[in-house]
Amino acid sequence: MTAYDSAADVGLLILRLVLGLTMAAHGYNKFFGKGGLAGTAGWFDSMGMKPGMFHARIAATTEVTAGLGLAVGLLTPIPAAGFVALMFVAAWTVHRKNGFFIVKEGWEYNLILAASAVGLATTGAGRFSLDYALFGTSDLASLLHGWWGLTIAVVLGLAGGIGQLVIFYRPPAKQGG
Repeated sequence: MTAYDSAADVGLLILRLVLGLTMAAHGYNKFFGKGGLAGTAGWFDSMGMKPGMFHARIAATTEVTAGLGLAVGLLTPIPAAGFVALMFVAAWTVHRKNGFFIVKEGWEYNLILAASAVGLATTGAGRFSLDYALFGTSDLASLLHGWWGLTIAVVLGLAGGIGQLVIFYRPPAKQGG
C-alpha cells in the first residue's frame, strides 16, 4: 500500500463517518428530539406524506440505518441508496418550492448528501470499512463499488424515493387564492 492509498482510505473513512453519523443523528432526532416521533408524524401529515406515523417511522429508521451503514462501510451502495431516496423525497416535498440554495431552505443540502453518498458507492468504502474486512477484493467486492456501486445506489435510491412519492404523497391544498 502506498502513502497515497493510505491517505485516500483515511479520506474515505472521514467522509463516511461525517455523512453517516450526520444522517443517523437526523433519524435519532426524529425519534427522540423535541416532539419525538409523534411530532415528526404530525409534520409529515401536514406536508402530505400520509399516514404521517408510518412515514415518520420509515424515515427515522432509514436515516439511522443508512447513516450507520454508510459510517461503517457495510454494503455501501445499499445505504447510499437510502440517502438518495431520503434526500429525493425531502427535496421534493419540503425544499423544492424554495429553490436551490439552503439559505432559503432550498434543496442544495439534499443534493450534497445524496451525491456524496453516491460518490462513496462509486469509489467504494475504502480499506477501513466492513466491506473491505468482510469481502476484501473478492468477486462480491466488485459489486460494492465502481459502476455497479453507482448503479445500485442511484437506481435503487430513485426507485425507492419516486415510488414513495407516487404511492403516498398527496400535497396539501393551497390556502387562499
